[in-house]
Amino acid sequence: MSSMVDKPAEPDSRPGTVGGVVGAPVVARADSLAERAVRGPGAESVTMTAPFTGLRTAVLPQASDRLARAAFARARRAQCSWAATSVAQRQRILLRLHELVLSRQKEGLDLVQVEAGKARLDAFDEISATALVADYYGRHSARLLAPRRAPGALPLLTRATHLRQPRGVVGIISPWNYPLALTAMDVLPALAAGNTVVQKPDNQTALSALWLHELAGEAGLPRDAWQIVLGRGSVIGDAIVEESDYVCFTGSTPTGKRLASAIAGRLTGYSLELGGKNPMIVLPDADVAKAAAGAVTACFSSAGQLCVSVERIYVHDSIRDRFLAEFANRTNALTMGSALDYRAGMGSLTTPEQLRAVSDHVADARSHGATVVAGGNARPDIGPLFFEPTILTDVPEEAAVFANETFGPVTSVYGYSDVEEAIEKANATAFGLNASVWSRDTRRAREIATRLKAGTVNVNEGYAATFGTVGVPMGGMKDSGAGRRNGAEGLLKYTESQSIAIQRGLRLRPPRTVHPAMWTAALTAGLRLLRRLPGR
Repeated sequence: MSSMVDKPAEPDSRPGTVGGVVGAPVVARADSLAERAVRGPGAESVTMTAPFTGLRTAVLPQASDRLARAAFARARRAQCSWAATSVAQRQRILLRLHELVLSRQKEGLDLVQVEAGKARLDAFDEISATALVADYYGRHSARLLAPRRAPGALPLLTRATHLRQPRGVVGIISPWNYPLALTAMDVLPALAAGNTVVQKPDNQTALSALWLHELAGEAGLPRDAWQIVLGRGSVIGDAIVEESDYVCFTGSTPTGKRLASAIAGRLTGYSLELGGKNPMIVLPDADVAKAAAGAVTACFSSAGQLCVSVERIYVHDSIRDRFLAEFANRTNALTMGSALDYRAGMGSLTTPEQLRAVSDHVADARSHGATVVAGGNARPDIGPLFFEPTILTDVPEEAAVFANETFGPVTSVYGYSDVEEAIEKANATAFGLNASVWSRDTRRAREIATRLKAGTVNVNEGYAATFGTVGVPMGGMKDSGAGRRNGAEGLLKYTESQSIAIQRGLRLRPPRTVHPAMWTAALTAGLRLLRRLPGR
C-alpha cells in the first residue's frame, strides 16, 4: 500500500542511491522501548543491528520458557476484568490509539526504517494500515460482537440468542517484515473481542511492536492485557502453543504446518498466514504505462518482503515487449537509499538470510538460462543488505525462482497467448495468497479475478486495494494459510460462539396425557405452517 504524506526531496546526484542513514534518535529510544518486553533476573539478551548500516540498534531481553508461561498466567488473570470492560470502552481505547499513531508517526516511521530497512514511503504504509485497523475495530466492534436474536424452535415460546464470547488468552507470533501493521492487524481485534494477548514479535523488528504497545498503554489499555515476550521459538514456542487458547501465526509455510500439527493436539483454534508466489495478469487491453507503474509498486515495495508482493507477471504476447520495456525503465529509475526521509524509492533487505536467499535465486536463474532485464546485483556500496530491484525473463521450470517464493525484490515476466492459459498458469502453484489483474474492462477483469485461486485479488492494483480495505478479510488459500485477518472474520475468529435458548410454556416433548402419535402429528402440521411464516 503506498500513500504520500510529504513531498519527497530531490534525490542526490549519484544514480540509484540516496544519502546515508541517520538513526541516532531511534537508538536512543530503543532501551526505553526494550524495557516494555517481559524480562526476568539473569535473562539472556541479544543485540540487534540495523539493516541499513549493520550497527547496533537495541539490546533486547530474551524470555525463558518459565518467563513466557508467567506472562500467560498474568494475561489469564487480567482477561476476566478486560472481558468485563464494555465493548464501547474497548472501542474508545482503539480510537485514541488511532490518533496517537497518526500524531506520533515520525518516531514510528524512523523505527520501522531503522530496524526493517524500509524506504520511508513503505514505512508509512505500516502507519496508515495500523491507523485503519484501529479505526475499523474502534468503530465496528460493538456491532460485530452484539448478541443476535434467532427464531426459536416454537414461535413466541422459544427465545434464542447467539453470543460471541472471547476465547481467553491469544498467542500471536509476528514476523519481521511488517512489524507494525501485522501487529495491529492481529493484536487489536483480539483485544477488541475481550481477549488478552501474549505476543512474540521477531527480535529483528521488535521495537515497532513495542512502540505500538507503549501507545496502547497511553490510550488506556491495561498493561497485562497485552504482553510482549521476546525470544527464540525453540525456547518459548512450546509455551505459546501450550498456554494459548488461540494462536495466530504469520510466517513460512513449513513452519506454519509444524505449528498447526502441534496446536491440533490441544483442539484449540488457530489462524495462519503463510507463503505466496503471487501472480499478476496483464490483459491485452490494459494501459501498459499504468500496469508497468503498478508492477513496480507491487513487486518492489518493502524490497519485495511483503507476503502479498507480486513475483510472477503474465503479459499478453501482443503487448509483452512494450510492457517489459516500460517496466524495466521504471525499475531502473527506482532509487535505493537509507536516509530517514522520502527520497528513496526502495530500501534494503532486512536480514543477511534474505540477502543470501535473493542472491541464490537470481544466480540459480542465470545458471538455468534466465535473462536479467533489470537489476540482478547486490549493492554493498549503498549498504550491507541492499539488492537491486530485479526483473527476469526466460525463466525455466527448473529454476528455483520459478515456483518457490523469493521474498525479495525479484519478479519474473512471462508471455501468454490466451487468457485461459494465463489463468491456468496463475493457478498452477501450491500457494494462493494474492493476485492481480490489469485491464481497461473492469467487468471482464473482475470475472477473471473470481477464477483465480487466491484469498485476495486486486483489479488494476497490485495488493493495496485489498490490503488497505480493512472491512474485507485477508488471507490465503491452499498452502498460503488458514483463517483470515481483517473484516468481521478478523474479529470473530477470536471468539467462541455460544447459543442460549429460553423455553417458556409448552414443552418440546409431549405431556403424559398426550399420545406421542398425536403430538408428532400436531408438530408436523406446525412445521408446515412455520415454513410459510416470514423471517424464518
